[in-house]
Amino acid sequence: MATPGAVPFDYDSNPDRYRMGSKLSNDHSRINLYARVAARLTGADLVLDVGCAEGVLCEAMPDKRLIGLDMSMPFLRNHPAPRIQANATAIPFRDNTFDGVTAVNMLYHLTDPRPALKEAKRVLKPGGVMIAATIARTDSPEFAGYRTRPPTTFDAEEAPEIVRDVFGEVEVDAWDAPLLTLPTKASIRDYLLVRRVSREAADKAAQELDVPLSVTKRGAMANRSKACLT
Repeated sequence: MATPGAVPFDYDSNPDRYRMGSKLSNDHSRINLYARVAARLTGADLVLDVGCAEGVLCEAMPDKRLIGLDMSMPFLRNHPAPRIQANATAIPFRDNTFDGVTAVNMLYHLTDPRPALKEAKRVLKPGGVMIAATIARTDSPEFAGYRTRPPTTFDAEEAPEIVRDVFGEVEVDAWDAPLLTLPTKASIRDYLLVRRVSREAADKAAQELDVPLSVTKRGAMANRSKACLT
């Protein structure tokens, strides 16, 4: 396997790439990852969403007090208050502040996710829950002939072990199923463009693949309660 690397961070320069991906998921996915995360936080009164983007988790848990944290100002402008621009490795809150901390599809942007996980652990109250979610290297295998996804620093294959390094034992919720259906040639093209596939390869896939196309989604969510730490 190639050496894992951090996924490039382009949200300030190209926020529409993320927005297009969110729209595709909202329109065509049969599950809502953020609702799945929210279900793990039913007992949390105050939540910090690290890598909050434009507030998708807020929408999934409108009855909770949630603070968004992100490095991208274009996203934070659209996130409901309260929100703060900060780095995941230097969270500007006191120890034992939050009932829940989430990091959904963002730790792979870091060269080493462990310092961010340690910060999440620090700001969690005793009994608080940390949730980290990410996709697998083998996600969307239907497109294997059109894209190569290099290993990242926080793929689902190793993510539980990385979280375990900081938090101890974790509970893992994994998925591997045809959870998204792309109905048109244009949606196939856009799905690949969101994943940084070249326009040429995306157009080729759109031309060659039949629609509707069922896409296998693979990923994992690791969560851990601080109450059990020694």
